Amino acid sequence: MSFVVPNMSRGPYYESAAAVARSRKRGGDGAPRRRAAAARVVARWAIMHVGVSYKQHPPSGRFDAIVVGSGIGGLAAASALARYGRRRVLVLERHYRIGGYTHSFSRKGYEWDVGIHYMGELGPRGGVRRLFDRLTDGSVEWAPLPDVYDRIVLGDRVYDYVTGTRRFVARMTEYFPREAEAIARYITLVKRVSRAGALYYVDRALPPVVSRVAGPLMRRRYMRYATRTTLDVMRELTSNAELIAVLTGQFGDYGLPPSRSSFAMHAAVAAHYLGGAYFPVGGASVIAKAFAPLVEAEGGVLCHSADVEEILVSSGRAVGVRVAGGRELHADVVISDAGAANTFRRLLPSGAVPRPFLDALAEVTPSVSYMCLYVGLEHTDAELGLDGTNLWLYPDEKHDENIAAFLADPEAPLPLVYASFPSAKDPSFATRHPGRATIDLITLCPWEWVEKWEGTSWMRRGKDYEAMKAAFSERLLEVLYRRLPQLRGKVAHAELSTPLTTAHFSGHPRGELYGLDHTPARYRLPLRAQTPVPGLYLTGADLVSAGVAGGLLGGVITAGALLGVRFARDLMRA
Repeated sequence: MSFVVPNMSRGPYYESAAAVARSRKRGGDGAPRRRAAAARVVARWAIMHVGVSYKQHPPSGRFDAIVVGSGIGGLAAASALARYGRRRVLVLERHYRIGGYTHSFSRKGYEWDVGIHYMGELGPRGGVRRLFDRLTDGSVEWAPLPDVYDRIVLGDRVYDYVTGTRRFVARMTEYFPREAEAIARYITLVKRVSRAGALYYVDRALPPVVSRVAGPLMRRRYMRYATRTTLDVMRELTSNAELIAVLTGQFGDYGLPPSRSSFAMHAAVAAHYLGGAYFPVGGASVIAKAFAPLVEAEGGVLCHSADVEEILVSSGRAVGVRVAGGRELHADVVISDAGAANTFRRLLPSGAVPRPFLDALAEVTPSVSYMCLYVGLEHTDAELGLDGTNLWLYPDEKHDENIAAFLADPEAPLPLVYASFPSAKDPSFATRHPGRATIDLITLCPWEWVEKWEGTSWMRRGKDYEAMKAAFSERLLEVLYRRLPQLRGKVAHAELSTPLTTAHFSGHPRGELYGLDHTPARYRLPLRAQTPVPGLYLTGADLVSAGVAGGLLGGVITAGALLGVRFARDLMRA
């Protein structure tokens, strides 16, 4: 794989670390070990750092578009506008790293990915793969997860999700032989609803005047299931509670248990992974690195450490942004990847958004907030017997009841622990971090449990906060050890992030993971790429759905709204 380093003397410019190493070797310095060490340092720095510091390199000149936020939706929109529209785009990110939930961080020689745990539809003919390749010049390499990509554990009962629709159906039928008909009907329905979503989301790129005529017909089939809960639909297929629990065992991917989630969201996730799962070679940070050159090729700039405080509106139209410190930057259009709630409630001046629109937005709650324990081990995955299969660890089949009990009493058993093994998923990890392995352990954490520390500073929140984190860290590890006892005594490093951490870095006020909740009410919202404020466009996951694929599609939809039908044609033909 290649890495990038910025050459500040020529602006944002990329050169591979391998080329640097070759150049030094030709110089005959006689120190191959020192060259190799230097290359590793350059590579680690480069993969983590994309773009430039806003404070050190303030952008100049006029831009065709300003993108607020560098999540996958913002990066995809910026790349599409640059490559297919020849637009000069400025991307502004409040974090000190570009990438949103696609960035990575390192600590004490370990590296973890914040938001990417696995993705689907990335095989050679996958739809998501096509979009990624078009918008990154095919520069991201994807490694397949094991044949069993998800393992659902209900107490002591284990159920595997295997790659391939027919094999998935066969495996589920082995587990539940009396439910063969229900399983077949379920798969058929999941695929049908997922396909119906295409027209629903195309409608979000249409101009409002066109959507008013064509939209109701385009949305009708999808809305039949988008406005119903997952549990409601599943109970029409089967009365087997265990089967329902197994088939909805990925609900953590969108943050809501079956009684609250929209079946459309469930169907999208289930269908997304039927062909198997993948992980980016080099870790999540390679994604931002892959988008950046296409943006910069048209004179665009990606700035981190740039906190947008307000979207500027003049004569009813969005004309630019005000960044922390007071500087104003102007562009023909503003694209927000900061989330719908942040965009319409916090970034826009009072009165800019029609009251009926705000009232509709208020009907949908923020998505789940969470804790993540980042675990480091001074052993290889092979030594520990780990592979890339995700573990979904539940006390039993009662998803809804267990979550309700936990939210009412934090001492209740953890209702869900998702365990991801990024070092085992990434074939380059062992080379970059020899002799080490990493694990992510995720569970729910309501904002209210950490709200009392909201006014404190990151890394300096006090003894009570640290004690709370230590207690939850131990509980998460115990759940892991029960499933993988060989790991006990092998953990060398562990640190817990909470909703406060997420809020600090992402700007989501309650540390929410997935933006707006994926309830049936969400699908009734009048969210579109073209917002009620002229000149302002929405992008990212709130425009489509949770996850990297949803955010990516959100970026494509926004670019389509700006570039028109020709863009869609060129994107598919490129």
